[in-house]
Amino acid sequence: MPAPTPPRSQPKRRRPLALPAVCPCEGIAPEPLLASLVSLTADVASRRAGDASAFPVLRRGTHQAVRLAGLLLAFLEEIQDATATLSHSAVVGLTELHVAMQKMRFLLTDCARRGGRLWMLVNTELIASELRLCLGSVAAAMDVLPTSIVGASVESGELGRLVSDQAWRAVVRPDAGDKLAVRSIRSIMDTFKRGVAPEADDVMRVLRRIRVESWFQCSEEIAFLDGELSVRFDAGDENSSEVVLINNLMAFLVYCRVVLFDHIDSKQSDATAVRPATCPEWIRPEALQCPITLELMIDPVTVSTGQTYDRASITRWMKAGCRTCPVTGEKLRTADLVPNAALCGIIERMLLSNGVSLPETSSRHHHGDADGSAATFSPSATGAARLAVSYIVAQFSTGSTEERRKATSEARKLSKHSVFYRALFVEANAVPWLLCLLSCMDTSVQDNAVASLLNLSKHPGGRTALVEAGGIGLVVDIVNVGAKAETQQNAVAILFYLSSNAEYAEEIGRFPEAIPTLVRLIKDGAHRGRKNAMVSLYGLLQSPSNHAKAVAAGAVVVLAGLLSSDRDGDLACDTVSLLARIAEQPAGAQAVLARAGLVARLVEFLAASSSRSGKDHCVGLLVLLCQHGGEKVVALLGRMPGLMGSLHSLVADGSPATCKKARSLISMIHRHYELARPSSSPVPLPVPTPDAGDRFVRLVL
Repeated sequence: MPAPTPPRSQPKRRRPLALPAVCPCEGIAPEPLLASLVSLTADVASRRAGDASAFPVLRRGTHQAVRLAGLLLAFLEEIQDATATLSHSAVVGLTELHVAMQKMRFLLTDCARRGGRLWMLVNTELIASELRLCLGSVAAAMDVLPTSIVGASVESGELGRLVSDQAWRAVVRPDAGDKLAVRSIRSIMDTFKRGVAPEADDVMRVLRRIRVESWFQCSEEIAFLDGELSVRFDAGDENSSEVVLINNLMAFLVYCRVVLFDHIDSKQSDATAVRPATCPEWIRPEALQCPITLELMIDPVTVSTGQTYDRASITRWMKAGCRTCPVTGEKLRTADLVPNAALCGIIERMLLSNGVSLPETSSRHHHGDADGSAATFSPSATGAARLAVSYIVAQFSTGSTEERRKATSEARKLSKHSVFYRALFVEANAVPWLLCLLSCMDTSVQDNAVASLLNLSKHPGGRTALVEAGGIGLVVDIVNVGAKAETQQNAVAILFYLSSNAEYAEEIGRFPEAIPTLVRLIKDGAHRGRKNAMVSLYGLLQSPSNHAKAVAAGAVVVLAGLLSSDRDGDLACDTVSLLARIAEQPAGAQAVLARAGLVARLVEFLAASSSRSGKDHCVGLLVLLCQHGGEKVVALLGRMPGLMGSLHSLVADGSPATCKKARSLISMIHRHYELARPSSSPVPLPVPTPDAGDRFVRLVL
């Protein structure tokens, strides 16, 4: 029977301080069990705890555990030569040792975990208790080993007694320095609760204890705690005491990162983020890429056709209304996504073996998004967050270029995912200062300021503050003259969030360059820029006064060209949706009808598209064209090859809304021909080519 392999330490999947030890099976032979135990103990013994940087917390306890593992390894190697005489009664003791050493390895891994040091510090009592149990299990297991095994030689006997004695005598408790640091954290949080900034020396003393000495290391700690918070939210423990503690620690670390570290050590961050990961020779690199994004899969899942995609990508695909497999084109029998554990394990091992941090999965829950209020934060966490935000806003107004670069970067990070921090920035009057920074010559400051404004525009108060500060014109200017393409795209996204308010949409339309700029970006921009411009223009068109401006800016011409070049892609669905919005007004519908070949392409799109939402918008657009274009347009559509087949398919398989629109269009066409039919037998009507149909439309107009 092969030797049982000790479970791999996978910090991304195993919850910290969870000890999922696997007990060897009952029928295992002593020899492979002993071999596996030797390998496991050697791994634990190799974790030398001599320097404090390896184990920042519980230093004495971890040192005792590693030293005991070294003694146990010497004992096991000594009795390994006597495996021929091992009896099945020895399996009980060896099994207990195996389970105890697994747990000990998990605990040591957690104590040395990068990014989780503050969490381990506040849990030193729990870690010490678990480590005492592990050492007690080792001592008990040594005592039940048969005398024939322990006394196989003089050396093994002495080592066995020494291991047992050391395990029973070990005293594991939090170090005095750990206790002092925990008390300091409590005192600092009480200071935050009063709205007072703590002494910098007191805060740095805590950080030095856990060896957090840079901006990047502080960010690692925040990311770790954010992951722990998401685990609690996913488990439905939003109101547990641990959630309050984690929020407190995160606010403490955010304050430290913002106030105490003068610069962002991006070199360390970049080195960790972009380090290339080599793929094992027996795996094709493209097999680890998502077929949709062509990027490394983070959370691989398998659909009903057997193809594997990244969860975030295939979820977006299906939310867009697509019900076919992107690779095979087959119809998905079910929307269930089955995790591909084998491929996930391969990707994790590849990344970890190359020293690359595992990215977060798409199911990650970001703190502060639960209700967007201070209710999810304790008074201490709220006080710390307010102090950090106030410091950042002060840097906007009085800081040097380097300080502004860091301040805008912090604002961008904090406001990206947390509704709570967005509210704090709005409350601190950050929006006017960020608008002032749009004219900064430093490209990083400008880019971060626009991204921060984008995040704050997701908050109702942020949108109000931006409009009241006269920021619409500045944002439109950035769309045209932003230093980076990403900056311009983010500025367009700001217009989208502003356009959710009808008054703001009308106000944006009053700027002469606003709508022509969006149309130009739809025509010439990159993929993301085009999508942002489309959704922004879609929002602006909720104001009737903007329809004529969009038509005058050439929106229909640009969209028609885009539909020709991207027949069934992601942009095609957005194009049809935007055309349907334009056609809501008579002038827009006439512009769509006047564009040569566009009606025929819409009918082709309806027949060929695999997107349910795209089909819905397309049939809705055709209904609007009939309503605004009259009977002659209805007659034209009735002569279009394949249209009736597509409409009947939508009646059978479409959503209720799509089915209703399709029925309406079918009724229009049937009613037209019923009225046009002479009293005698019906006369067959010729089926025109698309070009003939286009000429007919031009004649109608």
